[in-house]
Amino acid sequence: MSFDIALSGINAVNAQLDTISNNIANSGTYGFKSSRVNFTSTYAGMQSTGSEVGSITQSLDAGGSVLTTGRDMDVAIQDRGFFVSRDTTGNLLYSRVGIFSKDKDGYVVDSANNRVQGFAAIPNSTTLGAMGDLQVPTGQIAASASTRMKYTGNLSSGWVAPAVAFDPADPQSFNGSMVSVVYDSLGAQHSVTQYFVKTGTNQVTVHYTSDGAPVAGTNVLDFDTLGNLSSPAAPVPVGLPTPTGAAAFALTMDYAGTTQYAGEATTSANSADGYASGTLIGVQVTDEGQVMAKYSNGQKQSVGTVALATFPDEGALTAVSGTSWAASNASGTPLYFSPGSGMAGTLTSGAVEQSNVDITAELVGLMSAQRNYQANAKVISTENQMVQALMQAV
Repeated sequence: MSFDIALSGINAVNAQLDTISNNIANSGTYGFKSSRVNFTSTYAGMQSTGSEVGSITQSLDAGGSVLTTGRDMDVAIQDRGFFVSRDTTGNLLYSRVGIFSKDKDGYVVDSANNRVQGFAAIPNSTTLGAMGDLQVPTGQIAASASTRMKYTGNLSSGWVAPAVAFDPADPQSFNGSMVSVVYDSLGAQHSVTQYFVKTGTNQVTVHYTSDGAPVAGTNVLDFDTLGNLSSPAAPVPVGLPTPTGAAAFALTMDYAGTTQYAGEATTSANSADGYASGTLIGVQVTDEGQVMAKYSNGQKQSVGTVALATFPDEGALTAVSGTSWAASNASGTPLYFSPGSGMAGTLTSGAVEQSNVDITAELVGLMSAQRNYQANAKVISTENQMVQALMQAV
């Protein structure tokens, strides 16, 4: 019986050594979670028969330290949650490793080339779309025609009305000018120049040219005695000519905030919406989990939000290859959230989560396992010597 008891102890310690060795081997593996062997005693009736491995506990609730990488598609989870990916067979896998990339078809994939799951972006809405594969459009994005210009500045009250009629070629016929860039429906750039002409007490008339050609129509800015703009109270139209092959402009000019104070004329805002077409130059995952496509025209578009999964019993997840886990009956049904909502943790972009293995604790456990192994081996050796002595006595 002593042989069997000592042998069960050796077998149990071997299982512990396997677990410790696996922990140490993965101390540098991103997103790895350490495990611990739990021993239990065995009995046959009232007689002790040794020990065995009762269970293996995964330390999924202990996060690893965060390593900053600076890579746009690296992201680490702070607190609870798992990234969700779908393998080639359609199975959902859960991982803490946020090392993502874009494959040749535009799908966002993890380090094992599984497709990352997330909530699709709905244009002009903050509502999350359906959950599924996240895909980045690989072609060009269409141009967006300018529809609104914004100008804010101080048009000096010290200006004197010009003595000659307005002529864009004659600097003596206007008091100031400002050039803005707008885009037509095809994405071509056009320059719009505003010419500010003092035309009366507390009044400035604005003339326009488009690509150097005069534009019919003007807008009048009236100011009160405190120097604040009194009219127009809303954006006013600017009638630009229709570019060849493009749609007609529907452009308005917003002068809200413009003043007429003494001193120099200044400009604090001069911009227009719209942009040219652009090609995809990169993808970024933000702290909010949004997958942002970056284009050559400086635009960014969200294609979706990375999903995070939580479980009623995370410790019951089944470990699979690639530092991933699969759901089990014991783990419960996964719940999916956007980062920072519900029970899901937040994200840190440009970083990855490191292993949570404590090398010092593992080495101490290794020495303890070595002593236990030697002790059980000593029991077998002593028992063998006693049997030999008995046989010699007989």
